[in-house]
Order: sequence, then C-alpha cells, then structure tokens
Amino acid sequence: MNIKTYLAFFILLIPSVTSGQNFNDLFELFIQKENYKNATVGAVVIDLDNQKEVFSYQPSTSMVPGSLLKLVTSSTAIEILKPGYRFKTEVLYTGTLSKQGELTGNLIIRGSGDPTLGSSYFEPSFMSKWAFAISKKGIKKIKGDIILDISAYEEQSITDSWIWEDIGNYYGAGAKALSVFDNTLKITLQSYATGSPTKIIGIKPEIKGISFINHVLASDKNSDQAYVYGSPWGDERVIRGTIPKHRDRFTIKAALPNPELVLGSMLKDSLAYSGIPVTGNVKAGKINTETNIAFTGKSVELSQIIRILNHESVNLIAEHLVKQLALESEGLGSTEKGLEIIHSHWQHKRMDTHGLFLEDGSGLSHFNLITPGQMGYVLKEMYQNSSFTSSLPEAGKGTLYVFSKKDFPGKTLICKSGSMTRVRNYAGYLKTDSGKNLAFVFMVNNFGGKHIEAIREIKSLLISMKQTM
Repeated sequence: MNIKTYLAFFILLIPSVTSGQNFNDLFELFIQKENYKNATVGAVVIDLDNQKEVFSYQPSTSMVPGSLLKLVTSSTAIEILKPGYRFKTEVLYTGTLSKQGELTGNLIIRGSGDPTLGSSYFEPSFMSKWAFAISKKGIKKIKGDIILDISAYEEQSITDSWIWEDIGNYYGAGAKALSVFDNTLKITLQSYATGSPTKIIGIKPEIKGISFINHVLASDKNSDQAYVYGSPWGDERVIRGTIPKHRDRFTIKAALPNPELVLGSMLKDSLAYSGIPVTGNVKAGKINTETNIAFTGKSVELSQIIRILNHESVNLIAEHLVKQLALESEGLGSTEKGLEIIHSHWQHKRMDTHGLFLEDGSGLSHFNLITPGQMGYVLKEMYQNSSFTSSLPEAGKGTLYVFSKKDFPGKTLICKSGSMTRVRNYAGYLKTDSGKNLAFVFMVNNFGGKHIEAIREIKSLLISMKQTM
C-alpha cells in the first residue's frame, strides 16, 4: 500500500464530527487546541445565494497560501486568455528544399510556452506527429541543424525565492518556452537492506553533461523520502534521503534541466527513425532569417489544462500561465510582468489588494501572501464561471483523495488544497444539506502537530458547515 493510499485509508477511519454540532462552537474549539494556539488561522464563509459573508475569522490577515494560489492564477488566466485559448509550437525551416526532398538549411522549433508537450497528463506521443508533418512537406533529409528557439520566455525559468530543497525536484521545475515531459526526469534506483546505499539503475530521458551523486539509503519507511539537489544551471545533482528497502525498481522524479535540448535530441532520433536523417547538431538559438512553416502544433484548450492544474496541483502549469499572460500582453514571457498582470486584474475587479504579495503562480514560494478575504473574493467572483468551478476536484479525487465521498457525496464539496511545511489550507465550494451554496476558505499557518491532524480538524469543520448552515 503506497503512502497516499495509506493516508486516505487512515483518514476514512477517523470519526466524523458529531452530527449537528454547531459550526461556530466547533471553530472556537479548533483554534483553542494546543496545535493551533501559536498558529495563524484565518477563515471566511460566504453565502453565494445572497453574496453575504456569514462567517469570518481574521479575514484581513496575510497568510502563506501554498497551492491555493493556483486558484488566483488559473482564474486570472481563464478570464484574460479565455477558456478556449491554445498554446502553439511552430516547426519551421530555413534554406532551400530540392525536388529530391533534401533540405539545405535548418529545422527550427519555436516554442511559445506550451506546457503539454509530452506531458503524462495530455499527449506523451506528440513527436511522431511532428515527424509525419515534416515528411508531408516533402522533406526527406536535413543538411543542417535542429535549432530550438526559446526566446518567447525570459532566460530565468525559476523564481528567485524558491528554496534549495525544491528546485532540484520535479515540483520545482522551471517553465521554459519549450517545456517537455512535464520538465521531469525519472531516476530509477535499486535498494537493499535497511541503512545500505542504493544504486541508480536508470535515468529517463537520457541527458548528457549531468552527473548524479547518489547518497540515498534504503529505509523501513514505505515512502519516497529522497530529494534531488542542484541548480538549473549546474552540471551536477546530489540525491539524498531514503527510499523503501528491498526494491528492485523504485523511481523518483527530478527537475529536467534544459528540456528544449532534450526535445531536440529526441526529435532528431524520431526523424531518423522515420527515414529523415539530420546531419547537423541540436542547439538552442534564435532565428531572425526568413523561415517556412512546416507545421504548427496546438495544445488542448486552456479549460482542459486548468482542470489538470487544479485537480493535480501541477506547479509547472501554473508557472507557464504566469509567463504566458506576460507573453500575450508584452511579447515576452516574464514572471515579474505576469504577476503584475494578475495583481492588476484583481484590482480592476475591485478587490482590496492590500496584503496581497505574489512571488510565483504555483504557491511554491514561502514569500507569497494572501488574505482569507481575498481568496474568498476570488471564489465569489468565479462562482458562475463553469470553466473555473469544473477545474476543482470533488471529494475522493485529485488532491481531495483524503476526503470521503460518504461525507461529501457527488459534488457537494469541490475545493483546492494548499500545503507545505506547517501550512494547511482549503478553499472552494460547499453545498449544505439545507440547499445553501457556500464559498469557504480555511487557512492555517505555522501550526504544531501533524498534517493529518489538521486535515481531520478541517474535515470536521466542513461536515459541520454542511449539516448546520
């Protein structure tokens, strides 16, 4: 049984709140518990049928949102870019093409920020389509290079305030104009007896110029406790921590450096397999000369992308959306400019943005701050937007796998979680037994105890709301 399954099973065994227990009394008991005496707690509940706030506690206190920030990012992208928006990637070529199909020139892949290329959530086998489209242009041989144009986004792919423990791991991968395979590197290890060193037996996709120093040990703990350390610009990665003992194969995930070059190398191999050899090299660069279009690839619609973002809490997609807002507005995908656009968007929608501080789009930075009142405002404004509300997981699905369908049948509860060390938050929508439609925000920062205890307490608050409001 993996750790997620175990956690979900354990929470299902936790007794629910006493039927009909008053919400206000239960909340008062919650904040007085030992684990929360020194914590910062904020809450807002809004009756969406009359737009009135029916409960609040420290609604104007700035707090760390964690992945709740994805609600702000995704809602802004839906309203500005629109649900039907599609990312595009251009396959171009320069030079001359002979009647025999020999291209004397370069093949250019010009990225525009599509986060779905090769993604396990969307279309992992896009490369064969590209090779087919190139062959349909009559190209049978390329006497030149494959050039990856990533100039649509700024050079820096990660946020300044992300911590060292995060940036080497898959959830800390940076957004680039050409991202591929969720910018994730899979490292497979073999483990032996408890306390003994492990062995790296596979790395996928294969990358050149990066070395791995493995300090991972086998452990009695039945979960992935391994972390990858290294900067996006360095050529060395150190892996520390533990994985379960006596495993023939155990795969951990790291951030993929230079995804554009990986894409180019794999495209070269795919073309060769399709009978289109490329004589030159794979390299990054910007092409300013005249080009011809071989193929323009388009992603699925933004509404589908945002559903994965909020269901599975994918940091990379959120960071792409921030840069994409800037790209469409200013012509260059910049995190700083994208965050300014998000901030201004909510100001224009008459949100009081005092106390709102944005460092990224995913919530990975510990320096992000938002108030429960502001989060509630977003939920209230987006309630009638079906592209947004349908992106939120219901109980038992996505990041809400720990909540029982017995307690919240159907779509009576749809919400987003946000967590990191000493942070546990939930925000979304709840339909009560009396038929009311509520928006709610519960934020708990710097609490003591375990996350599983905080989940249990917030679950009880939600059940009480459902039964008594």
